[in-house]
Amino acid sequence: TWEVEAAMNHDYFQLNSHLSTLANIHKIYHTLNKLNLTEDVGQDDHQTGSLRSCSSSDCFNKVMPPRKKRRPASGDDLSAKKSRHDSMYRKYDSTRIKTEEEAFSSKRCLEWFYEYAGTDDVVGPEGMEKFCEDIGVEPENVVMLVLAWKLDAQNMGYFTLQEWLKGMTSLQCDTTEKLRNTLDYLRSLLNDSTNFKLIYRYAFDFAREKDQRSLDINTAKCMLGLLLGKIWPLFPVFHQFLEQSKYKVINKDQWCNVLEFSRTINLDLSNYDEDGAWPVLLDEFVEWYKDKQMS
Repeated sequence: TWEVEAAMNHDYFQLNSHLSTLANIHKIYHTLNKLNLTEDVGQDDHQTGSLRSCSSSDCFNKVMPPRKKRRPASGDDLSAKKSRHDSMYRKYDSTRIKTEEEAFSSKRCLEWFYEYAGTDDVVGPEGMEKFCEDIGVEPENVVMLVLAWKLDAQNMGYFTLQEWLKGMTSLQCDTTEKLRNTLDYLRSLLNDSTNFKLIYRYAFDFAREKDQRSLDINTAKCMLGLLLGKIWPLFPVFHQFLEQSKYKVINKDQWCNVLEFSRTINLDLSNYDEDGAWPVLLDEFVEWYKDKQMS
């Protein structure tokens, strides 16, 4: 009859609803269990079921098996939570401090500058000497030339405040330690032919007197030795030539052509074209060197 069918449909609906509730409880429990938020269930609850929606102990045991590990008492639990929180805070705090130390600071960079500049807005010879001592580099080391190039310093032996801040910001250095750790990178720039050419050309303007268009011969010999002394086998001979020559200065064109000569001309000078566009300085060097070899 329709009354019986209605009753059966009602019971079927209730059963589905009950199973759906159990499934949801099951999901919620396991989610809480993963988050370590469930409480221990006592022996009585194992028998009667701690969730009132379960009508038998079998249902409860299948859906929510008891946990085997005993959780700490409430006092211990609070202490454990506090300990975890303190540990997490200390870890976060140390990470935050470490991050702040690693991050570049313009203020720290400025304070670092005035350690060497004193009350001036420029690091002069005395400050430069102390600066080189602190970073562990001799003033005549080629890496100091690379650093000056990075700072775009205009006068040898001096770093202005603007040059310092701009250059050190590009290098992300605001302490002596950070710059020490950057020295190998600065040296490595010399291994790239493009960077080396830029540094070589920069060295001419950096080293010359600003009221002069050329570089005096003694300064030129020092700078050439710094840049080419270890990589151009003919440099010692070229240095001898400059010492006995009549030249008192070297101009920019001669300077740049010396680098090109060192890169393209064979050690025996066999591919040197006397009718090429080389400056007279190099023509005279080739002639002098050939005469030296014959004698």
